[in-house]
Amino acid sequence: MNDEQWEAVVSNNAEYDGKFFYAVKTTGIFCRPSCKSKEPRRDNVRVYGTAAEAMAEGFRPCKRCRPTGSMLPDEEWVDMIKSYMDRNFQSNLNLSLLAEETHGTPFHLHRIFKRVTGLTPMAYAQQVRVAEAKTLLTDSQLPIAEVGGRVGISNAPYFITLFKKLTGLTPEAYRRQQQYAKEAESHDNEQ
Repeated sequence: MNDEQWEAVVSNNAEYDGKFFYAVKTTGIFCRPSCKSKEPRRDNVRVYGTAAEAMAEGFRPCKRCRPTGSMLPDEEWVDMIKSYMDRNFQSNLNLSLLAEETHGTPFHLHRIFKRVTGLTPMAYAQQVRVAEAKTLLTDSQLPIAEVGGRVGISNAPYFITLFKKLTGLTPEAYRRQQQYAKEAESHDNEQ
């Protein structure tokens, strides 16, 4: 951060809005230069040319100055969390990890995520995992336990129970149903 940018932040100069954004490492939040938030320590500040760059580094938008202007900050944060889970569904996801990766606290993350999506973060992760499991069950002949392991659920009985809870079918029944559907479609195309 150069002296001119620092002066813009300290004086909340709106003339610099859109020219750069600043993020505070200790809070995990990024702002417009005109934001009236508490003055950060200069050595904790990073500068970005765009809001997207700040978000790509894991910072979330300030609720006060709304630096992205499009969505509400909570919705943007939830999108960031969902994106992380979509990319890392096979990992051992938990609230502490998600909060650390997206600069929040576990309690706040859980509360905001549920308010915005209607689901808990773990319920969302389960849906992502089951959707990926459906693809693997349809497109491969992997054993059921291995499918569970590949989507982040290494306990086979738990995987089967969760899959049935969310789809109404066991993984094996789902695979058979998909195979029958493919065979019927192939038969119809031959006629």
